[in-house]
Amino acid sequence: MKKLLALILALVMILSLVACGGGGSSKTEESAPETQPEAAEPEAEPEGEPEAEPETEPETEAEAEPEAEPEAEPITLRIGYMANYASLWAVMTGIKGGYFEEEGITIDLTEFGDGPSEIAAMEGGSIDLAYIGKGAHRLCITGSAIIFAPSSVHTTDKLICAADSGIETVADLKGKTVGYTAGSSSETTMDGALAAAGLTRDDIEPYNLDSNNIVPAMASGSIDVAVTWNPYSSMCLEQAEGSYEIEFSDGSTNMSSWICLPDYAAENHDTLVRFSRALYKAMDYGSDPDHADEVAGWCAEQTATDKDIQLMQWGDAHWFNIADIKAALSDGTMQGYYEGVQNDMLAGGNITEEEAHDTTEWVLYDVMQEAIDQVG
Repeated sequence: MKKLLALILALVMILSLVACGGGGSSKTEESAPETQPEAAEPEAEPEGEPEAEPETEPETEAEAEPEAEPEAEPITLRIGYMANYASLWAVMTGIKGGYFEEEGITIDLTEFGDGPSEIAAMEGGSIDLAYIGKGAHRLCITGSAIIFAPSSVHTTDKLICAADSGIETVADLKGKTVGYTAGSSSETTMDGALAAAGLTRDDIEPYNLDSNNIVPAMASGSIDVAVTWNPYSSMCLEQAEGSYEIEFSDGSTNMSSWICLPDYAAENHDTLVRFSRALYKAMDYGSDPDHADEVAGWCAEQTATDKDIQLMQWGDAHWFNIADIKAALSDGTMQGYYEGVQNDMLAGGNITEEEAHDTTEWVLYDVMQEAIDQVG
């Protein structure tokens, strides 16, 4: 019995040891899932990498946004012009060369016979901007319009003389019948010629004729001298057999410019700068002698005239380019041009001392400077 009890105790002890070993194995298997998240922690490393790219990309895009300039609002500008090279050379180059299109500007052209008619049309609301010759600058000085861009400058003038007039110099104008157009560059040219010869209007027989009538008057022999601008001067030479030109210089400044009404300028500063930027780029191209034939063709197309008639006007003036305007604004030459125009008007009796003003009151040098800085 003692042996049997001893055997039973031994078996119980063995079974207890086996049970303890089985329990240890079970605990190891249950703990395995608790260690898996620690092993998976390296998967968290990419969390910083993928998030870094989206953070930098939006910053780059945000920084680039200010560099993209918004497109200018498209506008249509109604432009007054005269049927000659001087009036059209820059604006036609701007149209055909795409310079106005670059600025979002559509040009609507309307033809006029002279500067005063253009200013009257502005006052009536049918056009916005216009080109004028020297004579109409009087209306800018007296406050009817304001200049915002130059176009060209002349240093000499010409008269068309009838074949049998016997005129060789401006001094020979005495006693002659002279056709001119009041309020235009024609009038200031006639007064300049008389001043250069030491004459006055009392020494001639002046006839005020509009631009449409001066050519027939010359062709019919009704006048001895025609004082006009191209293309009318060229038409006089063609239609009045034996007629010829004489050239003179009285030291005056014969400017041509771009104008608008003062109220329009006050309300449309940015528009004038946009137009001027395109205009100056066109002038830079059109003033190149290598492009004269091409530009004359564009002017001929607009005026329905022969290209040769337009091309012969190339020598009528100095056509400003970007470098000219930039330098003239910098050294005071531009202001000197317009002061010269006003002095000529005073000397010729076209304006009074009371009507004369500092050129800054009728020339927008700030618009000129802003536009030229942006293209030059």
